Amino acid sequence: MIVACFCFAIMGVFVKLGSAQFSAAELVFYRCVAGFIAISMVVLPQGKTFKVSGPMFKLHLSRSVSGFVSLLLYFYAIAHLPLSTAVTLSYTSPLFLTLLMVLFLKHKPQRKQVVTIVLGFVGVLILLKPTFESSLWMAGLIGLFAGFLASIAYINVNKLGQAGEPEWRTVFYFSLFSSLGAAILMLLQSQPLAPLNQSNIWIVLGLGVSATIAQLSMTRAYSRGKTLAVASLAYLTVLFATLFAVFLWDEKLGVSSFIAMSLIAGCGILSSARGIKKQ
Repeated sequence: MIVACFCFAIMGVFVKLGSAQFSAAELVFYRCVAGFIAISMVVLPQGKTFKVSGPMFKLHLSRSVSGFVSLLLYFYAIAHLPLSTAVTLSYTSPLFLTLLMVLFLKHKPQRKQVVTIVLGFVGVLILLKPTFESSLWMAGLIGLFAGFLASIAYINVNKLGQAGEPEWRTVFYFSLFSSLGAAILMLLQSQPLAPLNQSNIWIVLGLGVSATIAQLSMTRAYSRGKTLAVASLAYLTVLFATLFAVFLWDEKLGVSSFIAMSLIAGCGILSSARGIKKQ
């Protein structure tokens, strides 16, 4: 998961760089088609089967749909918000994950866990406050919703792992569905497609490579580890992304932003730790 976090932060850097030339749909397409090609090149020569049963297909479909929409919203947020803010909002997924486990998996939360979840979302409100006071409020809400959808995707990844589905097949179907979905959106978008040339091809390649490595690493972490434990480590992406933003774009965060990010990360980890004790 640490490898995944580092590569996801690098992916965020390439998305930020590419957003000046490409739409969110184009960036999602290049990110996912790279994963699809990489997985196919490794799997096809081995003669592995892509067939899955009906119940497994439903899980793959749910994981792919939620993951695709989450990724699309996440890339939009990165393009319109400071990198550290967009990443932090997306990684509210552990907080949403805990809520979903309580609501749908019938896990009874402890009182302290409820408090940490509430404080975590207080951190979200503090972090979103500057966006609500500007024209960026929609981007802030979109980034937050990306975190919610990511939590649904992670639950499905964990269920697929528990059912014995290999990591490569989970990544394959997600990459295939997302590539097709992004391609359709690219055809429907009003703005013309940005041509690939020597000045931007390195962005596309960097985006594809970093995202593929991150996706494979994250999928293995969620399928082999305890969901909430792995989810808590996801906050390392916030740290890596913040460091990249400071060094590459000289992004400066106010005291309130640091307090909000600390609340979100700390409460997410605490709620995860208490959830692990109940598993």
